[in-house]
Amino acid sequence: KMIRLTATVHGYVQGVSFRYYTQLTANKLGVVGYARNQPDRTVFVVAEGEEEQVQALARWLEKGSPAARVSRVEKDFSTATGEFRHFQIRL
Repeated sequence: KMIRLTATVHGYVQGVSFRYYTQLTANKLGVVGYARNQPDRTVFVVAEGEEEQVQALARWLEKGSPAARVSRVEKDFSTATGEFRHFQIRL
C-alpha cells in the first residue's frame, strides 16, 4: 500500500544537516518526496512510498541527524499522489 507522510519536525533541526540525512535515509528506504527548511526553524517533509518504508522514515524523523535535537514531529498520513520520482532537498 502506497502512502504519503506530511511532517513538520520541531527542535534544533536546521544547520545540522537534517535535510541531507533525511534524503540519505529516504533513498536507502526507497521513499520519494522532499525536505525543506521553514522560516520558523522547523523542517517540513513530504514523503511517499510503501507503507512500511514511509513508517520507517517517520520513526527516523523522531531522532534525526546526529547533531539534531528533535523535540517533536507533527505527522499526517494520507494516500500517495505519485507526484515524486526521487527525494530531494528543496530550498
